[in-house]
This record gives sequence, C-alpha cells and structure tokens, in this order.
Amino acid sequence: MLFNLLYPLSSDLSFLNVFRYLTFRTGGALITALLISFVAGPSLIRWLRRKQREGQPIRSDGPERHLIEKRGTPTMGGVLILAGAGLSTLLWADITSAYVWIVLMVTLGFGMIGFADDYLKVVRRNPKGLPGRMKLLLQALIGIVAALWVQYIALDAQASGLAIPFVKNFLLDLGLLYVPFAVLVMIGSSNAVNLTDGLDGLAIVPVMIAASSFAFIAYLVGNAIYSDYLQVHYVPGTGELTVLCGALVGAGLGFLWFNAPPAMVFMGDTGSLSLGGALGAISVVTKHELVLAVIGGLFVLETVSVMVQVASFKLTGKRVFRMAPLHHHFEKKGWAESTIVIRFWIIAFILALIGLSTLKLR
Repeated sequence: MLFNLLYPLSSDLSFLNVFRYLTFRTGGALITALLISFVAGPSLIRWLRRKQREGQPIRSDGPERHLIEKRGTPTMGGVLILAGAGLSTLLWADITSAYVWIVLMVTLGFGMIGFADDYLKVVRRNPKGLPGRMKLLLQALIGIVAALWVQYIALDAQASGLAIPFVKNFLLDLGLLYVPFAVLVMIGSSNAVNLTDGLDGLAIVPVMIAASSFAFIAYLVGNAIYSDYLQVHYVPGTGELTVLCGALVGAGLGFLWFNAPPAMVFMGDTGSLSLGGALGAISVVTKHELVLAVIGGLFVLETVSVMVQVASFKLTGKRVFRMAPLHHHFEKKGWAESTIVIRFWIIAFILALIGLSTLKLR
C-alpha cells in the first residue's frame, strides 16, 4: 500500500526512488513485522492467558516433563505472526500483484482453519478440535482456488509445468495432474510444519530459514536477467514475494522472542498451518516445488517419521521410534530440549544451503 502510494511520486521526488527497490521494501517489511510483533506480543499473550486458563492441551502419551513444564502455556500465538506478516506485506508490497494475494489467501485461509481448530481445543475444551477430514477438505478447497489462479495468470508453458532441479530449460508437463499436485504441495507443507511444532522454538526458526531461502529464490526467478544467467525459469511478477517472505521472517523473529525456551506462548495450528501453507504456495508460484522438499527437508523428516511409525505399528505391531514425530524420539532418549532444537536448526540450515545450490547446478 505504501509502495502504491509513493511509487508514482518517485519520478518527481528522487528521494522516494528507494521504494522502487525490492531489497529496500523487503527490509522495511521485515522490520515492520518485527516491530508489530514486539509491540502487540505482550498484550496478546496476556489476553490469551485470560481466555485460556488451562493453556494448550498437553498430550498425555507424550514426554512426561511436558505435563509439568508446558502446562498452562497459552497457544494461538500464530495470530501474532499472521498480523505482523499480513499488515507489513500490505504496507510494503505492490498490492496490484496477483501473486501476493494468492499467497496471502493461502496463508490467511490456512491460518483461519488452524484458528478454528485451536479455538475448539482450548476455549471449547474439545480435545479433538476440528475433525481431520474437515481440515483437509477446507485446505484442499483453498489450495484448488490458489492453484487455478496461478494457472490462470502463468505463462502458457508454465501453467501446468513442473521444474526439475539440476535440469535447465525443461518443464515436465503434468497436464490435468498439476492442480492436484500443487494442492498436495500446499497441504503437505502446511501439515509438515504442524507436525514439527512440538518444542519451544523448533518450528519457527526452520520456517524463517525456508522463508529467507525463498525470498532469494523469488527475487532471482522474478528477474529476467538473473533467471537467464542461472538458467532457471523466469516467472514475471514473483519478485514481489520477496517482500512477503521478508515479512514472514520479521514476524517469525518477533514471535521467537516470546516462543524462546521456556515459551511464553505457542503458535498453535493457527501459526503452523498458515506458515507451512505460505511456504507451499510460494514454491508453487516460483516453480520450485521440488526444491521446497530439500529446503524444508526437516519438515519432511518429521512427517516421514510419523508415517513410518504408523505403518510399522499397523503392519508389525512394533514401533521404529520411541515416539513420533522425530523430535519426541530424541526426547525419549534423554536429549535435552535445547539440544534437540538447536541441532534441528543446524540441519534446517544445511538443507537450505543444499536447496539453494540447485539454483546454480544445472
């Protein structure tokens, strides 16, 4: 909004030229989201504590210490992330960009689904929350709208094409399967982040690492010169997603201030579903869906650990891990929470570097 108001004046007032630069506006979005989180965070946490007397429900079958250390901690802190990222994006991004609205729609839509689930669990004290099938159905509906919207405005060759890492000048045409694939990416990413969100600070830092990586990708893919040099597929207009990614990083940093061990608030499904959905949507728009599986490899590992655990128990009656998702397995082995969190952060950083290397290795 600020960009749209000041950009027409930049030709007459030279000091406003900085608003033409994505890097400047990305930095502005990051700082704005961070400040919103810092300012609104304490009041929001106090309000959540009043409304959630018992805090987030703690799994009775989980690590024993959680029943003592984490009981009473309020959840739904994802509202803080959504407010910071959403408002700063609208302030600093070009609001005429369809891609910005697509990603915001997925982010806020998935966030509302998570909010409904958290509300039922915490306020209504319904331990099951929103039924799983209902959540998937609502996510699928939002994902279908987003995927069709992307197809509508994409270049003809990219409308149903899947870019393959390490291969230049090639798109695998998925045809009618593209929309289901794109929806699967968004839903899978959303629920993978949700599964990872089990320890203080565990999910938010890998999300920020992934968002920073996709800010770089969106900037390059949306620039004809850089995309031609790197021989990645040029997607006009995606550069504005750099601003949105910056807003996600800023909002994430602000939330981490309150989520750092011992957490004052949890993001809940409100935050995890929306953040994962945002990453999935950005990967679809930038034609880097498969690279997301590498950059977000930590989320993939957590999801696979659950799938393996369930399959093994159903087929053999035995568990592969002491507990799933994977971070709980290490808790059961006696690792300190801080050790698990920091080591998982390191893994996320390494995987992000590997994912970014695909931009040059063609």
